Amino acid sequence: MIGTFFLVLTIGLAVGSGTEFAPLAIGSALMIMVYMGGHISGAHYNPAVTLGVMLRGKIESAEAIKYMAFQVVGALLAAAVSMFLLGGSTFAPAVGAGYSSMQALVAEILFTFALVLVVLNTATADTTAGNSYFGLAIGFTVMVGAFAAGGISGGAFNPAVGLGSIIVDAMMGEGSFGEVWIYLVGPFAGGALAATVFKIQNS
Repeated sequence: MIGTFFLVLTIGLAVGSGTEFAPLAIGSALMIMVYMGGHISGAHYNPAVTLGVMLRGKIESAEAIKYMAFQVVGALLAAAVSMFLLGGSTFAPAVGAGYSSMQALVAEILFTFALVLVVLNTATADTTAGNSYFGLAIGFTVMVGAFAAGGISGGAFNPAVGLGSIIVDAMMGEGSFGEVWIYLVGPFAGGALAATVFKIQNS
């Protein structure tokens, strides 16, 4: 919950400030939170990552549900705090102007796939156990995805990011749930695909 909170808070404040360096801030926030909590929980901070880790066989389904629940709670709290700090506005991912829902969906699938595959190979594989670069690799993957596809899909790559921010945005009368399916279906599909490819890579 703590790691997801600071990830989503950084997203909300960085995007809300309008800085062009928001993807760098977001990737860095994920990196430092991964190093903070990796030894405690595995530092998923993302239900799609939790799904991938579960399908990979490193966590039981009951435990995965608990992880996902606390990730969403962290995201909800962060979106609310972000809205307070920004004076009533918050980040909610949305399909970029000039792009279709299908293009946004594919972008979410592809870069969540990349993220979860990097997590599985750097943080759960026996051949890379004990490395010191896993947090850097994970954070940089999100940064790359945000720079590359943020303008297409909003660059969530994380169901908690999408759901938490969209719920708070809608509750405050600023948005709707019309596109929330993109940020659930896309990341979960990407996470499941990454687990399948990981098994092939490491068979």
